[in-house]
Formats: sequence, structure tokens, C-alpha cells
Amino acid sequence: MSRPPGLPHGTRPSPNIWHHPATYELENRAADPDGRLWSTMAERGGWTGRDVLDTGCGSGFHLPRFADNARSVTGVEPHPDLVALARRRTRALPNVTVHRGTAQALPLPDASVDVVHARWAYFFGPGCEPGLAELSRVVRRGGVALVVDNDPTRSTFGEWFRRGYPDVPAAETVERFWSTHGWTRTPVDMGWRFSSRADLEAVVRIEFDQATAEWILEHHEGTEVDYAVNLWSRGF
Repeated sequence: MSRPPGLPHGTRPSPNIWHHPATYELENRAADPDGRLWSTMAERGGWTGRDVLDTGCGSGFHLPRFADNARSVTGVEPHPDLVALARRRTRALPNVTVHRGTAQALPLPDASVDVVHARWAYFFGPGCEPGLAELSRVVRRGGVALVVDNDPTRSTFGEWFRRGYPDVPAAETVERFWSTHGWTRTPVDMGWRFSSRADLEAVVRIEFDQATAEWILEHHEGTEVDYAVNLWSRGF
């Protein structure tokens, strides 16, 4: 899956799912095996009977989960091949729609959703202001936005992340960004649990450069990884 021509303005290419969607599927299946993140999201902003937007939805992995209880679910994704995958995944779900678009210019009317979910799509805070401004436009009064991001300050994965991405803004900078914009941090020990060592190795290799991936696989055994994330939430 290569970088397609004519991407919407402001699109940030993904180094993992854009080029390795099948392997990224393994990662999605391995994440949050005990449902801790899903439970925390439901506590911060339940979606039963409400209209949900999943921005940066990728291949639509999370759309059916929301569709079980939501009134409607809309996925937005800039990569055309992933849009096609998401539509194929949800074609039997009448309350799901997938659009091609970006977080900076959501193809939705004003005040049209109650719950927004973004997982990795708002990477690292600073620079995401246009997308955050769009949330103020599309989320109804009483709605909530939920953004899942890596927590590099703790967990085994956090150590890997600091090693593989040394240029990422400091955690203090990221937290100050979100807090300044009115968001609340809830730390979650999500975890990774793979069905095989081969699956873990494949995912590590799409998430990190070769040198970092080889170091990780040399020093980590088994198929499980303690993985901490931050759930940032804001009411409207």
C-alpha cells in the first residue's frame, strides 16, 4: 500500500498501517486484550444510542464495536485503500458510514456527533490544533471526544517508544498542550497480547526502525508486552 496521489491537504502519512495493513490488523487484535481501554472510554463517554465519529479510522477495525450500541457510526480516513477496507468490513452494518477525509476538514455537518474516537490519529499533541478546532464544530453540546495516545513515560512499550522515537516532544510538553486545550488525562495499562511470537515480531518491525526492532526482539521474550497509554478526554 503506497502513498496515493491526491491526498487531502494536511494528511500525515502513517508509517505502519498504510504500508502494512495486514500486519497492523494483528496489532489491533493484540491491543487491550482485557478490555481495560474500552472500559475506560465507556466511563469517560458512553456511546449507547448516540452518534459516533471515529476519525482516522484506518481499515475500520473499531467501527463494528461502536456499532453494536451506537445509533450511528461514521468513520473518516484519508487513505483511499483503507477507506475501501473499512467499507468492506462494515458493509453489513446499516448504521455505519465511511468517508474519505481528514481530521482538519471533517466531512460532517455542524453539531452532528456525540462521541468522537481517535486512536493514534492525533499523534503527540502539538500540531493538532486544526483537528481539535474541527471537533468544536462537529460535536454537539453534551458530547465528548476521546483520544488515545502513547504514554512514553512508563511501561515496556514506553521504553521502546523513547528509544525508537527520540525526537518526539517531551511528555511534559504533550501534557501541557492537552491541558491547555481543556483535556483530561486518564492513564490506562492497556497491554499487548499476541497469539504467536511471529505476530509480535512482525508488528514490532512495522512500528520501529530496523535497529530498534532488532534490539527490542533481542531483549524481550514471549508474546505479551506491558503497554501504557493515555486516554485524553474533553466534554463539549
